[in-house]
Amino acid sequence: MPIDAAKAVASEPRSTSIAWDHKDIQLYHLGLGAGIPATDPDELRYTLESKLHVLPSFATVAGGGMAAAGGLSAPGIDVNLAHVLHGGQKVTLHRPIPAQGKAVQTSTIPAVYDKGKAAVIVMRSDVADDEGPLWTCDTQIFVRGEGGFGGDRGPSTRSELPERAPDRTALRPVREELALLYRLSGDWNPLHADPEFAKLAGFDKPILHGLCTYGITLKAVVDTVLGGDVSRVKSYGTRFAGIVFPGETLRIRMWETEGQVQVSVTAVEREDAPVLADTVVEFS
Repeated sequence: MPIDAAKAVASEPRSTSIAWDHKDIQLYHLGLGAGIPATDPDELRYTLESKLHVLPSFATVAGGGMAAAGGLSAPGIDVNLAHVLHGGQKVTLHRPIPAQGKAVQTSTIPAVYDKGKAAVIVMRSDVADDEGPLWTCDTQIFVRGEGGFGGDRGPSTRSELPERAPDRTALRPVREELALLYRLSGDWNPLHADPEFAKLAGFDKPILHGLCTYGITLKAVVDTVLGGDVSRVKSYGTRFAGIVFPGETLRIRMWETEGQVQVSVTAVEREDAPVLADTVVEFS
């Protein structure tokens, strides 16, 4: 069987060194659409090295963002990449990410869930530098056709939105070239750039990276709810519910409660088709 869940979970942790500097941070922020207006003091926190802070979702691309790819080569995992979808993502911060750093990333597979017609592989990356833990990334990979092996279905991650109007709504246009810029942070999948490849995958044109939408959404929450203070973010998780085409507009609805923001993200031009769901930002 392509997936041996017990072997995957029991496999030895895999460690690798990663490094980043201000250029990586600035490129990542620009790939999320930061820097407009270019001289806005609030935007300069994302684009100017002398004022730079780090959006916590940078954890998904630090060191080239290859944690998930490494997990798919772990013992017990042998899947057809054409059947693989990014199902969900969570970043837990242990302290603010520095604008320059060197760290060790340790990757494990804490669980493989059996969803019947599909399997969900949970990949965890713990990152620490000389001063201690920095962040933990949990990535859920959905593999079609690999379920039915009699394993645990896993916990439900669905969260109900409040039955009231959102406290805040932000519209974020996705510029036509944004996917081309975002992919320079490490995700070179031609699905996000090559029209012919996108058609082979069943899309009319290239689609935006899910993790780009993920970063755009966190930036909107930080800027509108948290006063631009990235250090207040404790964790950020989402489920990828749909696609975004460059040129579309994201409608980001936010409901605030004590210590967290629940978020819904939809594509305006496609009758508010769901993009991100079960999305929660926990903050201090």
